[in-house]
Amino acid sequence: MIALEPVADPRAPLARRNPVAKLAAALLFSFALVVTVDPVAPAIAIAMELALLPLFGVRYGMLLRRTWPLLIGAVGVMVAMVLFAAERDGPVLLSAGPLVVTSGVLMTTLGLVLRMFAVALPGVIVFATTDATDLADALIQNVRAPARFAIGALAAFRLVPLLGQEWQMISMARRARGVEAGRNPVAKLKLFVSTAFALLVGAIRRGSRLAVAMDARGFDAGTPRTVARRQHFTAADAALIAGALLLAAIALGVSIRLGTFQLIW
Repeated sequence: MIALEPVADPRAPLARRNPVAKLAAALLFSFALVVTVDPVAPAIAIAMELALLPLFGVRYGMLLRRTWPLLIGAVGVMVAMVLFAAERDGPVLLSAGPLVVTSGVLMTTLGLVLRMFAVALPGVIVFATTDATDLADALIQNVRAPARFAIGALAAFRLVPLLGQEWQMISMARRARGVEAGRNPVAKLKLFVSTAFALLVGAIRRGSRLAVAMDARGFDAGTPRTVARRQHFTAADAALIAGALLLAAIALGVSIRLGTFQLIW
């Protein structure tokens, strides 16, 4: 089952900040790291993120449980770069037939993997410390986002955990009917694709029913909506955004000072 509820200590100093401020800080911090492919800046950024994690009230074990898919993605990036990298600069470290691994390939791979973690971790921390309803309220009140968009996104976010449950139900139903792949990898791939297609069809049907139900309840009305919970944007929230920009500038500045900074374009 996919768990998306906040898991942080709500009393932590940064966990109490405005949801929009946390989201803006994460986006600005991540955007600054996207412009470079060197491994130094994202490595410093990851160190900063892990050092600040207790201030968000998130335990390191919980962060690991929420980011394990990134480890699979990192392995995929490494394999793809080692096998299909177009440029193989630097000394050859390993040569086995068509497989040629150079120091340049390893440095590029390391930079991509570290950047993936550095960009993804702020988003994971934001959603681990933020209630989805509070985020929707803050988007409407502080950013003046359309209520239809914010509430629709909230409804979609709330339905994400159902995908894991439906996947299990579809798999169990097919297993009860004798539809199994056994040890055949091709059959496993076909079964995975068909299960994913069935999940997609079910998600589209549920989304259509939800949209009709929300329109029937007046969520698309043009009249102004009231809010039950006020989301205040304070000076501390602005300081969080400024701090994120400062930390990103420090990471990029150290990379430039060491001569490893390299723009992505």
